[in-house]
Amino acid sequence: MSGNMKTMDGNTAAAWISYAFTDVAAIYPITPSTPMAENVDEWAAKGKKNLFGQPVRLMEMQSEAGAAGAVHGALQAGALTTTYTASQGLLLMIPNLYKIAGELLPGVFHVSARALATNSLNIFGDHQDVMAVRQTGCAMLVENNVQQVMDLSAVAHLAAIAGRIPFINFFDGFRTSHEIQKIEVLAYEQLATLLDRPALERFRRQALHPDHPVIRGTAQNPDIYFQEREAGNRFYLALPDLVESYMAKITALTGREYHLFNYHGAPDAERVIIAMGSVCDTVQEVVETLNAAGEKVGLLSVHLYRPFSLAHFFAQLPASVQRIAVLDRTKEPGAQAEPLCLDVKNAFYQRDDAPLIVGGRYALGGKDVLPNDIAAVFDNLRQPLPKDGFTLGIVDDVTFTSLPARQVPLAVSHAGITACKFWGMGSDGTVGANKSAIKIIGDNTPLYAQAYFSYDSKKSGGITVSHLRFGDRPITSPYLIHRADFIACSQQSYVDRYDLLEGLKPGGTFLLNCSWSEAELEQHLPVSVRRYLAQEKIDFYTLNAVDIARELGLGGRFNMLMQAAFFKLTAIIDPQTAADYLKQAVEKSYGSKGASVIEMNQRAIELGMAALRRVTVPAHWATLDAPAPQATTLMPDFIRDILQPMNRQRGDLLPVSAFAGMEDGTFPSGTAAWEKRGIALDVPVWQPDGCTQCNQCAFVCPHAAIRPALLNAEEQDTAPAGLLSKPAQGAKDYHYHLAISPLDCSGCGNCVESCPSRGKALQMASLDSQRAMAPVWDYALGLAPKDNPFRKTTVKGSQFETPLLEFSGACAGCGETPYARLITQLFGDRMLIANATGCSSIWGASAPSMPYTTNHRGHGPAWANSLFEDNAEFGLGMMLGGQAIRQQIAGEMTRALTLPVSDALHAAMRQWLAQQDEGEGTRERADRLSALLAAEKEGVPLLEQLWQNRDYFVRRSQWIFGGDGWAYDIGFGGLDHVLASGEDVNILVFDTEVYSNTGGQSSKSTPVAAIAKFAAQGKRTRKKDLGMMAMSYGNVYVAQIAMGADKDQTLRAIAEAEAWPGPSLVIAYAACINHGLKAGMRCSQREAKRAVEAGYWHLWRYHPQREAEGKTPFILDSEEPEESFRDFLLGEVRYAALHKTTPDLADALFRQTEEDARARFRQYQRLAGEE
Repeated sequence: MSGNMKTMDGNTAAAWISYAFTDVAAIYPITPSTPMAENVDEWAAKGKKNLFGQPVRLMEMQSEAGAAGAVHGALQAGALTTTYTASQGLLLMIPNLYKIAGELLPGVFHVSARALATNSLNIFGDHQDVMAVRQTGCAMLVENNVQQVMDLSAVAHLAAIAGRIPFINFFDGFRTSHEIQKIEVLAYEQLATLLDRPALERFRRQALHPDHPVIRGTAQNPDIYFQEREAGNRFYLALPDLVESYMAKITALTGREYHLFNYHGAPDAERVIIAMGSVCDTVQEVVETLNAAGEKVGLLSVHLYRPFSLAHFFAQLPASVQRIAVLDRTKEPGAQAEPLCLDVKNAFYQRDDAPLIVGGRYALGGKDVLPNDIAAVFDNLRQPLPKDGFTLGIVDDVTFTSLPARQVPLAVSHAGITACKFWGMGSDGTVGANKSAIKIIGDNTPLYAQAYFSYDSKKSGGITVSHLRFGDRPITSPYLIHRADFIACSQQSYVDRYDLLEGLKPGGTFLLNCSWSEAELEQHLPVSVRRYLAQEKIDFYTLNAVDIARELGLGGRFNMLMQAAFFKLTAIIDPQTAADYLKQAVEKSYGSKGASVIEMNQRAIELGMAALRRVTVPAHWATLDAPAPQATTLMPDFIRDILQPMNRQRGDLLPVSAFAGMEDGTFPSGTAAWEKRGIALDVPVWQPDGCTQCNQCAFVCPHAAIRPALLNAEEQDTAPAGLLSKPAQGAKDYHYHLAISPLDCSGCGNCVESCPSRGKALQMASLDSQRAMAPVWDYALGLAPKDNPFRKTTVKGSQFETPLLEFSGACAGCGETPYARLITQLFGDRMLIANATGCSSIWGASAPSMPYTTNHRGHGPAWANSLFEDNAEFGLGMMLGGQAIRQQIAGEMTRALTLPVSDALHAAMRQWLAQQDEGEGTRERADRLSALLAAEKEGVPLLEQLWQNRDYFVRRSQWIFGGDGWAYDIGFGGLDHVLASGEDVNILVFDTEVYSNTGGQSSKSTPVAAIAKFAAQGKRTRKKDLGMMAMSYGNVYVAQIAMGADKDQTLRAIAEAEAWPGPSLVIAYAACINHGLKAGMRCSQREAKRAVEAGYWHLWRYHPQREAEGKTPFILDSEEPEESFRDFLLGEVRYAALHKTTPDLADALFRQTEEDARARFRQYQRLAGEE
């Protein structure tokens, strides 16, 4: 181990190198590349200098297309410019990639390569995005691991400057971008010696400048365009040797050998795999294992993919090769082979010594590739006729592309490596704790370290599995741990749901966070777990971290206890030394949160080590009989065959045939109801005596896990024990019951906080104490549908309507879902939803759990996601499509009026034609018309045709959902155009004031003074007033709402928006986990109330119809603010943290953002005629 060793992930390594060579960075957030730009922003805010003695100037743009345009402009102005992107973001840059390459500008595009959205969205790694830009003229350089990102990213920048060709520098998204490794860091002093200063000066002098003006970007005709395109060939012909020379310089600096193509394996190999990216490290492990057993195999790892140099390719490939398998991490439907395979086949075209070449696809969408999969590729090359166009790591039982799995798994040696797995839940701190652990070990010991974190796509509350390896040599295993020395689980509920101990080595250690005594373990641990513990002689420990954390005042944050226990049990480093390092890390991480938080966490470290209990595993556990299979519940095929295996972490084993009929990405509605995740620590319990039946608890519930129900006398008599009720107020002959689903509740506590009876009607109790109430919930949901005895546009009445959004994967206390759920209660049976990519698309449709559901008739929201940037246009298109068919029906119905039909049908058709665009009563009119047509259509083709199209009789309610990142930034142009169209669409903006889904980056909705990513020192520009901009059209209904502040106004605005026959825009304040509410997300509704009372957020409606009635169209629903604006700001970490670090700056920005808010309020008062 030499040089400056640091523990970091691939994104940080790329950011470190790019910072040195960058004057300007123009960026836009997208997973998984965003952390590169966040690092650059953070370093620039702290004054870190690049090679030219300046901090990087970073500019967040409104979209990736905008970022690419700014990169182009900055390069033309003579600044070395960089951006960071992935996936759809890279695709939005394509037009500018052509321009930048065509103009020979030395930009560098760092890409954490990621899957593209096709029949679904996938945020994980493959090469579909980079392969979609290989034709643009940019050079393409690829790295296999974190150390290579550090070393070769420098080559991309250096060669771009010297060679005048822009570079796309890419590495695998998540697997490399987010894998943490201990690597050698290149010092800026070393990099400075490699820079071609004369080339840099030439670039600067050729910049656009009025002192020596030139013209670029001309329009050319057929006479010269072709020739000038060919004139650039010499730069591409010279580039491979230039890149090779820079690689030689990096090799000389580091001792790590790099070439355009690196060969590893037997010098006389007969079978060779050619690949690029992180899979190469896995192939290398397999090559070493097979060669040690006497085989002759090798790997050719591609680094410079474009230009593809045949001379350098053949210089590295052994002449002895007889058979080649090319691995591509992309899919090009309809092509003869994938891109890298075609390049290799082309390389051998017309060569007499051409080997047999086959190609295959692997790891699309981030699927893991194991040594056994690679061994199967080498086995395939042994066959008389190897399979071509194969797939790895899946079972394709439809088109039979998959290679058969090896009968005897290949044993790759991991001697000297300790492997640890941690099962956690999103937001329980497990991942953060493990990131801290890996850095402590990597940065403070001679050991090498590797960490990778696998997630499901739910928000906080989803499953996380952390994979950590430690050893005395570099760790080159870019795949998940399947044989572990240590396994920890932070959630006791997981013992029934997942095979936690799978792969735990004999004699390994298992740590379980649970509240059970030794005697209770016998009762709670499944037989399979107990048998494994005994048969494999596992060292078993428990820690009651939940109760200890509560006693310390840490609430549900028990991660520090678990981390301390890990260090004590594994003794990778001395436990006391580890405790000291942990305490230092606590001071660094929580310094801004105050002394008491630091003290609580440091005490947790001590107790995490002291409170461990070793469990004596009874010998009889080894001989326990396997439990008899439980009688299977009657359930849909999808639930049994897809959802349940996926939720047991067995989705990787599903064959291609499981998705027959779903090839276009269609999923059934309502599948989230089958999950019953049971993730809450505490859930609400209803106290009927203190309840006023106001239904406010159900109104605010983010997960629709609390609902009022009305029971008639018979239902009351047959109700299960435990169902409490009382006479219903305002609905005689019924009893009122407040149903609560303990297994669907996320335990946020907003219901208790919002209850006017303040603790008399709802109290929180432990989940375990309420599990027996699950059948009561099931009974309440199965009650016969009843007509709503109240108006559904009242708070109370709305909650007797069935919510058609339930049990989503949103964070506990989410501020977004209550709005969407409420809209489904009002209009859900006839809704179409176009949803922008973002938080609301992830909690709204993460496979296999679909929270949008149907009512008792099977009607419900039809939901679809296109992209991030095009959502308004997508929703408009939906509306236009339905409208076109309904217009056709109207024409046919007009003709049908001339037919000899019954008076009743004639009247129904006339009524439908007259009221076809009215939402109120549309379902009833459609039902009546359908029934009459069914009775009279026989033998009448026109009536038959109308009846066939009866699904279109109901007037659809078209909604367009998205967050502020979409509405204010990337999708604003489209949103503006759709509003200007005058068409009848309803737009709901979940305004969290940041890009919530990608981790809290600043948007144009972010107010002054808020700390967000890309606004590390507080945002300096005022929040855009989207509502005022929309209002300027005059024919758009616009409202600003905040449910926690005024439920009636929220309902009124939504109802008015839907009823308005033109475009409507509703902007909804949504508290978010990214805000850092000091009161916690249990108070997310109360936070919205505080925002309005302090004048931070204003409630208003603009109704165009009022102007036609001679009234003021603008209605200000907010009162004059009375609460302290500053106190509100200091109640959220996004503001308070700035005050901790730079109080003077914070005070100035706080004043500015308060003045901005006051100015907006005064303007609203003028519009309302109140001034």
